[in-house]
Amino acid sequence: MQPRNMSMSGAVDLSAVKAAAEAKQKAEQARAQRAAQPDGQAAAVPLVIDADEATFEQEVVQRSATVPVVIDLWAEWCEPCKQLSPVLERLTQEYAGKIVLAKIDVDANPRIAQQFGVQGIPAVFAVIAGQALPLFQGAAPEPQIRQVFDQLIQAAEEQFGIVGEPVDPEAAAQAPAAEPAEPPTDPALAAAHAALDTGDLPGAIQAYENVLAGDPANQEAALGLGQAKLLDRVRGLDAERTRKAAADNAGDVAAQLAVADLDLVGGHVEDAFSRLIGVVGRTAGDDRNTARLRLLELFEVLGADDPRVTSARAALARVLF
Repeated sequence: MQPRNMSMSGAVDLSAVKAAAEAKQKAEQARAQRAAQPDGQAAAVPLVIDADEATFEQEVVQRSATVPVVIDLWAEWCEPCKQLSPVLERLTQEYAGKIVLAKIDVDANPRIAQQFGVQGIPAVFAVIAGQALPLFQGAAPEPQIRQVFDQLIQAAEEQFGIVGEPVDPEAAAQAPAAEPAEPPTDPALAAAHAALDTGDLPGAIQAYENVLAGDPANQEAALGLGQAKLLDRVRGLDAERTRKAAADNAGDVAAQLAVADLDLVGGHVEDAFSRLIGVVGRTAGDDRNTARLRLLELFEVLGADDPRVTSARAALARVLF
């Protein structure tokens, strides 16, 4: 079976906003810690690991905050798995720290296979900053696997700032699994995250605003605030009626803003941005400023590093100036 095309730029998972900020923070800390170690010590990082239901959280999810983790779902009786696994292991060593390979026996770990919705093996997935992505199914040719890995590495860097760490493959093959470094916890930020996770959106908004009042440059708080405000706005909206109102009256700015919110929550990022840029372009005065400010708020939900935000900012500038 040929690899399925991997599309990682079309949807925004709002639950990933906090993960993205945490991933960047962990990646920066990991790089700093390794840079502070004597030469040679940082190379002892395992690149190919065996994971199971007991170790999945630590070995895969937590580790994916600093390096893309490729998951090889296999079984002892699977002949195509025996063809694919050595190729994945060899390429992982060749990429020398840009990815990590986690091998998972589906017979011994059925809950993991169920979680990923596996319908056949071998099946290969990836996890970046805690977010799962399907890569391909079946014993794919090596050139196509390389292409998929290259795309995965590019997406990890562009979307989350995750670039892994160069390692010595020979030393890595002998290295024990390292404990992931945990960033220090900000109690105020943790409280804001907790409110968001439990659905207390007004409480989360207030908590994030409190953090930003003391630390205006806190990107994680800004991302969380944008997410909380967005979810609070769409809560209770009748999507069908809202979209109809916007379609029936292009001049109804409130309806256009509401549809843009729905689009972003639904993963239609470019549609949301394009709609609001269009409103900015055909309005003036307060209406124009309202649309512009809402667009800037939606930028905050994804973060300034997202390439879709970069493109939309350029388009907005062309409309404004």
